[in-house]
Amino acid sequence: MFQEPDYRENLSLMLSEVLHDIGVNERTVMRSRRGVMLMETMNNITSRLTDVNDTVYCLGSQSEGTTTIGLDSDIDLLACYHKFNIIQDWSEWEPDKLNYLMIQDENTTPGYCFLQLLRLDEPLPATVIPNEHYITDRRGRILYKNTMINDLLEGADQQHGPSIAELRQPGLCDMDRVLALPCKSWPQSASGWLHRQGIGRWPTHEMRRYAASTRCLVVPTGSKVSEYPELEWRISTSLTERCIMFNLNITQIRCYVLLKMILKSFLNPQNEINISSFMCKTVLLHCIENTESRIWKDINLFTCLTYCLLELHSCVQNDCCSHFIIPENNVMAGQFTAETKHELSKNICDFIQNDRQRLLSIDIDDLGHRLQVKLNRVPHGVYYFPSSLEINETVLTWRYINIANNISIQHKHVLRHFHNENIRTMKQHIVKLMTFSDNGNRFEQVAFNFLAPFLFTTYGSTLASSSIGENNQVSPQALVWLSAGLNADISSSRLKLASVFYSTGDMEKAELILRHTEQQYYSYPVLPICRCYVMPLTVTAEFKRICSEQSENCIKHNTAFCVRFIQGEINCVPHELQYEMFRSTQDDMIHRDEYNDCWMDWAVVDSLPFLYFLQYKIYRHLQRHQDQQQALCKLITTIETDENLQHKETALNILGQCMEQENRPQQALKCYMLSLRQRARNNAANFHICKLVSGLMVSQ
Repeated sequence: MFQEPDYRENLSLMLSEVLHDIGVNERTVMRSRRGVMLMETMNNITSRLTDVNDTVYCLGSQSEGTTTIGLDSDIDLLACYHKFNIIQDWSEWEPDKLNYLMIQDENTTPGYCFLQLLRLDEPLPATVIPNEHYITDRRGRILYKNTMINDLLEGADQQHGPSIAELRQPGLCDMDRVLALPCKSWPQSASGWLHRQGIGRWPTHEMRRYAASTRCLVVPTGSKVSEYPELEWRISTSLTERCIMFNLNITQIRCYVLLKMILKSFLNPQNEINISSFMCKTVLLHCIENTESRIWKDINLFTCLTYCLLELHSCVQNDCCSHFIIPENNVMAGQFTAETKHELSKNICDFIQNDRQRLLSIDIDDLGHRLQVKLNRVPHGVYYFPSSLEINETVLTWRYINIANNISIQHKHVLRHFHNENIRTMKQHIVKLMTFSDNGNRFEQVAFNFLAPFLFTTYGSTLASSSIGENNQVSPQALVWLSAGLNADISSSRLKLASVFYSTGDMEKAELILRHTEQQYYSYPVLPICRCYVMPLTVTAEFKRICSEQSENCIKHNTAFCVRFIQGEINCVPHELQYEMFRSTQDDMIHRDEYNDCWMDWAVVDSLPFLYFLQYKIYRHLQRHQDQQQALCKLITTIETDENLQHKETALNILGQCMEQENRPQQALKCYMLSLRQRARNNAANFHICKLVSGLMVSQ
């Protein structure tokens, strides 16, 4: 089959070049994987810092690097709840956990199981039903229903089987969150794979050894052909599958990407879900296992694709696609009606028979048009599409923006935990964080370097606020922690340090920091970052270029995070900004999300407006009137022209107070009214308007 004429080899090479140009190349794939793994690690560090007993794994195409801009894949978040313990043997029972015995018998679909509830105090079956999520079967066993997910899904946007889908947000990938419970050991139905090896010694011994050391999970969904769909839990080997995908070569990855493009263009039109990408992945893995590894080269890409399509056609014809690790599990069971099966079979055959023409008609990422140009079917210039450089810049830019957004999100979640804690407890969390620097793996160390400076700054500022409250001085310990956090990004931590000096009346030091920060800000392309709430970002070509040329460290050197002060830092916050900590009336609280809107109890402001506001205040104190007016003009210009301001209402509020200090009450009122247009509720502008009007009435 693999002795193909030259034109197939030529087509394979052209197809490989096109896929390279649209981002399916080693560099982009590896950076994509690294970015997603960093986000996963940050999530889990945050969970451990805030005593959340679960682990989140990032799975799917984004984590594998097996997607393109046009495929628009989401990130699958698998949340593993460690308070559960799924066992197969009574010796695996653990105290202080919710233990369940995995049951696979004649009533369960292959690849699925029932979960029998066990007692909390000893390894024996439970005899009392705790709540409506359990049922007693004919044998008297208390079984856990997979519908428990309904309680956890409350408030989620959409439900897809066992997952929680978070709808697309500007600047972030779609995220599909799957809830999972950990198995103590590999299920017997999956253990055979650990000793299986295909042609070409694949999967390798190292891959199978890694799989044996990782965990299996169960997720709350039943088989479509089950008699007991509410009682079955699917056995998931997702972590092993991710390891396998990480070990594919670039030709195998390109083949998988092509399969998904064919799926989306011809087999699942109008977003129908007949054949899933997981089925395509399963077919690909079986094909790799059953061929010599030397076959999987770019020169054979077209032939390998055809082989996978033939195998997929066979699976559809036979209504059977065996799970790669649990072969008894037919992942196509119950998926198709006879009519759908006939239509799919016909479409796959049609593609195989007319494969070249069908490839040339794929619109995703302009693949067809690009291939026509490569094959000299049309002259250069007939079609316009982004260059390879532009695509790689775009892909890598959004990878880094996603990492930066995730840093902001994790920082917010930790501050939410810090908000009501005393300094001593906060220090305990900081000490726990330090262990990731000393003892963590390579991803934990990198994640630590991104997250830690923000938390060092918050801790240092909290210490400073306490000492300022006592004697209007900053303790040496506070300065040590503030200094340790200075390189969090290009501006936010430096601005907090400047605000600390401003609060103690040390205007010279504060002015020096602000001047240096402003110089840095305009020396490089800088992108503001804030995930307090969702707004789109405008990204410059210069910032994209930096992302393409540098590693993820550009996040430290080319981003400006919003400046966040929790209430424990109040003595380090200019009084004009302190109003933001009390923005919400009792009525406003009804319109807040307890988890995502926690920042509304803090003073939060974008870096650049805060920089100019502090300059205005400091120059006013130093009686440098020309510099003061220049800072005010820069503040106004920033508010009017910066499309990426996330807290524009706060910027308008501090500008309004500057106008009041300039004795320009009409302009101040205008600022507050514009602020309310940005955010009608939970806005300190309401207080400023009342205060301003009251003052005007008294003066009259």
